[in-house]
Amino acid sequence: MALDYEHHVIEAPRLELHLVSPQQLLQLADGTFDAQTITDQGFSNPFQVLLNGPSPVRWRAPQVAKDVTLNRWFIRWIVVKETRQAIGSISFHAPPDDSGMIEVGLGIIPEFQNQGYGKEALRAFWRWAIQQPEVRILRYTVGSTNTSSVALITSFGFHHVGQQIDQEDGPEEIYEMSVEEFANRL
Repeated sequence: MALDYEHHVIEAPRLELHLVSPQQLLQLADGTFDAQTITDQGFSNPFQVLLNGPSPVRWRAPQVAKDVTLNRWFIRWIVVKETRQAIGSISFHAPPDDSGMIEVGLGIIPEFQNQGYGKEALRAFWRWAIQQPEVRILRYTVGSTNTSSVALITSFGFHHVGQQIDQEDGPEEIYEMSVEEFANRL
């Protein structure tokens, strides 16, 4: 069953999470992205989200090129409803693994940080994820010196379960919560 990418949006009180289509993702990766495609979806990208600076595109595009069905787990534009502007992106790192664990990544442009948008985007994305039968564990990893992200994840009540070394980011703290516990906290 094909997804209607123009209408596959996760709603939050102040935000919409618009799924990046496989075609858009591959265009973002190869530098041929046409901004008109998101204008056609009813929002703009004045801050060049996914085009400049850190971006999950380089990791997600090869995954989708191999298996387009994985795209539903990947990148979404974080769009402010009031202004119709993309202010960040959110994505799972991969589909759920064999244990049902899924890890999220999030980026909000600096001008919009510390205004609750990250928390709102995470809550909405996780609400969508816990409705998927293969998801059983939610994971968030963060560098221990990133105090605002540590505060964000602990505000949800996630449990610190260990540490890992990320090839890109170095040492990270691992936080997890079961789908059942997250659903009960809603």
